[in-house]
Amino acid sequence: QVQLVESGGGLVQPGGSLRLSCVASGSIFSIYNMGWYRQVPGKQRELVAHITEGGTTNYPDSVKGRFTISRDNAKNTVNLQMNSLKPEDTAVYYCNADRNGVLRGSWGQGTQVTVSS
Repeated sequence: QVQLVESGGGLVQPGGSLRLSCVASGSIFSIYNMGWYRQVPGKQRELVAHITEGGTTNYPDSVKGRFTISRDNAKNTVNLQMNSLKPEDTAVYYCNADRNGVLRGSWGQGTQVTVSS
């Protein structure tokens, strides 16, 4: 199973930017699709960005044009560049790996993103 450690969260004003990073270990990183998820208390975790092993990206409408996911297979890292942040982006952000439609990672601690003036 893939172990994951997220970092890069913090407090930012509306309209600001943050860059999240996730380092994976425990398996061959390059064979997995990778996703960034977020969760707020009382709500289900939602996928906000996804990148396949081949580099194809996908985003929900809520973040499209503002968030960009990228991966560096040499560093076993997946990043999430978040621009034009809104208060509704406030959440704990997690990454995970998937393959053949099945999550393959252990959920990490996540990283808190707070968007507030």
